[in-house]
Amino acid sequence: MRYVLGIDGGGSKTVCVLMDNSRQVLGRGEAGASNYQSIGIEASFQSIECAIYAAVNEARKIINPITIEAICLGLAGVGRASDIEVVKKIVVELKNSKFLSINWALHPVNIVICNDALIALVGGIGHDVGIVVAVGTGSIVFGRNYQGNTKRVGGWGYILGDEGSAYKIAISGMNAAFKSYDGREMPTSLIQAFKQHLGLQSIEDLIEVIYRRQWGVKQIAALAPIIDFAAASGDEVANNIIDDAVEEFVKATSTVIDAIFSLDSILEVVTIGSVWRGRSKIHERFSASIIKKFPFIKVICPRFEPAYGAGLLALQSLIE
Repeated sequence: MRYVLGIDGGGSKTVCVLMDNSRQVLGRGEAGASNYQSIGIEASFQSIECAIYAAVNEARKIINPITIEAICLGLAGVGRASDIEVVKKIVVELKNSKFLSINWALHPVNIVICNDALIALVGGIGHDVGIVVAVGTGSIVFGRNYQGNTKRVGGWGYILGDEGSAYKIAISGMNAAFKSYDGREMPTSLIQAFKQHLGLQSIEDLIEVIYRRQWGVKQIAALAPIIDFAAASGDEVANNIIDDAVEEFVKATSTVIDAIFSLDSILEVVTIGSVWRGRSKIHERFSASIIKKFPFIKVICPRFEPAYGAGLLALQSLIE
């Protein structure tokens, strides 16, 4: 048997799987965030190291010793050549880690470094051709065709992009609530929903919560279910916000299709992220809209997790 590591490193957690060449996961480990651009290189290294340790420790119950022949790191924020060089240095540190006590048999071609959108695509579909529409706190649409050409749309962060994300849905919901309170927007249940959820006497108290408490992106994004629930309950204003999000996803997905795919074969689109699990049937709305525009589209839920996709890419490097 040959063994590889697949790593999914994001802004909130890091997941590592140890996989053999039959695609069986023998060990899985989790640790903290590993987006080095937000937490620093050393903290990123420590999270990746801990996730690997946990996965290897679990695998040692079945196999021992373990020799790792390939590794794929799919990390958030990794897209430029300078990012890849930083991660290469992290791999060197991993190979020298006494804490891990792993036999490494890595060659440069067996070290795969990519962004987390690619491993989400490969894990979600089970191979590396198709489109992933990833929508959680942020949002990105990424596709790869049979020729290896890729196209990314979005993923530019909460200030410059992330249309349709939980953050943008929450912001739109709060904005709509204040407009309604002013009389500029039709009545909406969002006012009462925000008051009840946050324990506010008045919707005006939301100012203190957001500004004076200096709420960050994740705290604001966590309010998105309020809008989702209101939409599911029939609130017109909330439904308009969800419809706008769907329109953004359809537009982004259409852009990827037009850029790199032909229109003569079945194409799988996998939806990943917390927003798709909402009660307002946002997944069904998106599926209906994109299939109406492109009848050859098949919208699916993830078959495997992104870390598994990283493992598949690591195994692919052994073949290539």
